[in-house]
Amino acid sequence: MKSGYEQLIWVKDKRGKEYVCSLNDLAINKSFEQLSQEEKKRCSDVNQIVGTERW
Repeated sequence: MKSGYEQLIWVKDKRGKEYVCSLNDLAINKSFEQLSQEEKKRCSDVNQIVGTERW
């Protein structure tokens, strides 16, 4: 069973914006647009967490 950081996956949208999501492994090869609305609710914009467009 995975927990913590191991449960997080990183996805990008078509513009290259990165999101961190607490999802299962089935979503690992999807883009942000391919995620369901329910999956998108479990994602956060990385730039809002880090506070900059370049990190």
